[in-house]
Amino acid sequence: MENITFGQLPAIRITAPDGASAVVTLYGGHLVSWHGADGGERMFLSSRSALDGSRAIRGGVPVIFPQFAEQGSGMRHGFARVSNWRLLDNGVEDGAAWAEFALSEGDLAPAHAAAWPHRFALTLRVTVRANELRMAFRVKNNGAAPFPFTAALHTYHLVPHLADVRIDGVEPGTLALEDKLDNIYSAIGGTITLATPARVLTLEQEGFTDAVVWNPGAADTAALADMDDAEYQRFVCIEPARLAQDLLAPGTTWEGRYRIF
Repeated sequence: MENITFGQLPAIRITAPDGASAVVTLYGGHLVSWHGADGGERMFLSSRSALDGSRAIRGGVPVIFPQFAEQGSGMRHGFARVSNWRLLDNGVEDGAAWAEFALSEGDLAPAHAAAWPHRFALTLRVTVRANELRMAFRVKNNGAAPFPFTAALHTYHLVPHLADVRIDGVEPGTLALEDKLDNIYSAIGGTITLATPARVLTLEQEGFTDAVVWNPGAADTAALADMDDAEYQRFVCIEPARLAQDLLAPGTTWEGRYRIF
């Protein structure tokens, strides 16, 4: 593990003995880079993304909590991706390098704490080895009353060209993208496959019941200040998600796991 600066943000570089690596900024607990042992970046990051803590990072894997999109009364996509996380622990086991990050109500800016007045503990463990990335996201209710939440790992997969993307496992046939797409798929079972001429990735999720496939397309990208007009061609988001706002009872923990290989 190495403490580095990414843009202007404090970050942690996790490196496995075989050379696989990931970079996570403490701002947002945000995975901004993943290299497999075979080399080459696997995550898209916008060339115009803010990397100074002034706004959410565009790309990588934003942590969505406690609200997905506008499905609630709080800020869009929640406060986790714009809060400062803490490094809890790190290590190497069986050739895999990992680091675990934490966020609780005491870490929040006053406005976020006032808007969502619950006691909670989030942990995010990031593990790399060979050409595999694992992420484990846990939510614990430390308060005296139940609270609802939604969560997602908003993964921006780097692709050579959007038109070459083929996705299996979310609908009966193979899904291809040409421009804007924003689909929610419920009751995801088994695996999702993301195929491009560069590689085939298998995505597995556990605990997360849904998946979101998203690309803003040309028109919406042109309206985004933090993305170059042509950059929508370079990524597709396939997000493991928990979108039902079921209550989490006091003292209990929910966990979602995500594996890309």
